[in-house]
Amino acid sequence: MTELSRIDPIPLADALSQRYLAYALSTITSRSLPDVRDGLKPVHRRLLYAMRQLRLDPKSGFKKCARIVGDVMGKFHPHGDGAIYEALVRLAQEFAQRYPLVDGQGNFGNIDGDNAAAMRYTEARLTEIAELLLRDIDQDTVDFRSTYDGEEQEPVVLPAAFPNLLANGSSGIAVGMATSIPPHNVIEICDALLHLIKTPTARLETLVNLIRGPDFPTGGVLVEPQESLLEAYRTGRGSFRLRAAWMREEQARGSWVVVITEMPYQVQKSKLVERIAELLQERKLPLLADVRDESAENVRLVLEPRSRTVDPAQLMETLYRATDLEVRIPLNMNVLDGGRTPLVMNLKEVLQAWLDHRQVVLVRRSRFRMGEIQRRIEVLDGYLIAYLNIDEVIRIIREEDEPKPAMMQRFGLSELQAESILNMRLRSLRRLEEIEIRREHKELKSELKGLKEMLADEGRRWTRIAEEVGELRKSIGAKSPLGRRRTQIADAPEVPEIVPEAMIEREPVTVICSEKGWIRTMKGHVQDEAKIAFKDGDRGRFLLQAETTDRLLLFATNGRFYTLAIDKLPGGRGHGEPVRLMVDLPNDQEIAALFVHRPGRRLLVAASDGRGFVVPEDQVVAQTRAGKQVLNVSGDVEAARLAFVDGDTVAVLGENRRLLLFPLDQVPEMNRGRGVTLQKYRDGGLADIKVFELKKGFTWSNGGRTRTETAMDDWLGQRAQAGRLPPKGFNKVNRFDA
Repeated sequence: MTELSRIDPIPLADALSQRYLAYALSTITSRSLPDVRDGLKPVHRRLLYAMRQLRLDPKSGFKKCARIVGDVMGKFHPHGDGAIYEALVRLAQEFAQRYPLVDGQGNFGNIDGDNAAAMRYTEARLTEIAELLLRDIDQDTVDFRSTYDGEEQEPVVLPAAFPNLLANGSSGIAVGMATSIPPHNVIEICDALLHLIKTPTARLETLVNLIRGPDFPTGGVLVEPQESLLEAYRTGRGSFRLRAAWMREEQARGSWVVVITEMPYQVQKSKLVERIAELLQERKLPLLADVRDESAENVRLVLEPRSRTVDPAQLMETLYRATDLEVRIPLNMNVLDGGRTPLVMNLKEVLQAWLDHRQVVLVRRSRFRMGEIQRRIEVLDGYLIAYLNIDEVIRIIREEDEPKPAMMQRFGLSELQAESILNMRLRSLRRLEEIEIRREHKELKSELKGLKEMLADEGRRWTRIAEEVGELRKSIGAKSPLGRRRTQIADAPEVPEIVPEAMIEREPVTVICSEKGWIRTMKGHVQDEAKIAFKDGDRGRFLLQAETTDRLLLFATNGRFYTLAIDKLPGGRGHGEPVRLMVDLPNDQEIAALFVHRPGRRLLVAASDGRGFVVPEDQVVAQTRAGKQVLNVSGDVEAARLAFVDGDTVAVLGENRRLLLFPLDQVPEMNRGRGVTLQKYRDGGLADIKVFELKKGFTWSNGGRTRTETAMDDWLGQRAQAGRLPPKGFNKVNRFDA
């Protein structure tokens, strides 16, 4: 049989899917997602375990990080030393870890984003928190597995006497899924755990009241509403709004500055300062005059206002909107459960998973201790037999060639007891030692009884776990620098829907939009349209006088309104940019109207089939590029006309040259919909609409001349009628303004 005949053909799609699935599972379970029980990824778990093997406890000396990384890479983690050292560095950074697991000595980076020194220069050892994670690992509390080369054993999970997942958080991106868990305050976590032990059916609202939200190592101010916090913790997905903490500091002669004292989590201070400087240079922060970094050990970022009359809260609002002084911290509690299955848990499930793990650890530790006690009691029983028969024991040892089997046969001893007696020192034969053995025997019996009773009673096990949680809470200390909450909780501020005008320098401009949709601005209010140039084959359509603080509203034929900030429009002497690059206006849709937004106005919008309604202008302002759907259209019908509501009568003109006037109050006011029929058509559709005051007469233009008709009885009617031919002299282009 040849080699080729033993090859099994497999479809490429099947082979790729199998291999990709294997890769994805490996990434999810062995790299990116933390275990809900100890909150660690494999690289972090291996780092802590290797440091324990090197005896790098908090009371010992430091060892070079290169030595630690070498042990981890050689024994447990067959990946690059750079990635391992990066993980080690992060565990030691006080600005990255709420409760650091590694005590670093040397340059481990800073909040400005500077990298740590090379591993050959830095040293490390475990912290007391890391010791809690590793406590009792040598008492058969967790399972071990073979390392990648089969030469060593490594723990599948750590005993984790510290709720590390919530306390320190975790983040990672796997294949097709990700995790992002911010750090929390361990005192609050302990309070929630104690409540959950006492009340297993505790409501999530109660737990969220105890765990008030994330607690970041760099402090800051959490301004997320309570309802959003509750929903995020209920579903395991959400985000938290975090702001920098600041204070007003008075200066000489009545001036003042704003001092940033706490940075948002994971925001690099140096890059933030660079960004603020760029915005200053681009004149996008008109309330700010200067920024300087006066930080030493503590953060001190000084913001100097342009004028002492500026409101500091308004200044900070402009910076919150434009920079990373305000960030969104995501929450995605996607973790590996005890069965190594990835799933998204809510807050209660995460807490309960840690408690269940601690119960497993307690049971295994108790059984391990029971085994040790039983072996010790067996040895002590043998000692007592030897003391009662000391002369015979000595005779057997002196006269027998094989004293162990003879002793076992003579006194009915086990092999362990006989071996222990033979290894006993002569000094232990004194009477006082016998008393000590009997006392130890009694104490061990009592301890063994207590362990058996605890293993048989789940309530006693939970009581013991509650005691351990209480001891942890006490050891951290609610008022200590480590236990005290760092992130402030504040009410969510009122956020305006639009950027305040104070953020933009108010200047007069002229907005120019061509027929093909190229838009730009020119400084000042241009009066002579002849001086405005356009691309070949294009010409002007809209010419609007406005200010840089204004916004434009664009009404498209798809019935959507789009919002454009005038200060963001291109200026200069060029032809501008296509408006489709600024908003998501489909290529098959056109601009029906373009005007400057004026709050408080009302608009009459109408479709080509003659249906329409009145809508408040404030309701059509869109906050995204996608715009806001207002007038619903479908098929061949499209949004056609828009008129400002400035009067009491509606004038509707059809493509069939029929004019109808009717009271405005017959048109409903809506925020969205198809509206009602304004005019009926046998042929064609809507040509134009207008709102005017009846007592002032009906006005239209014809070739630059304006005419007013006061005798309007022939055209006055009710909504949805057909109308009549317009007055004599009405323009031929069938528009009210031509």
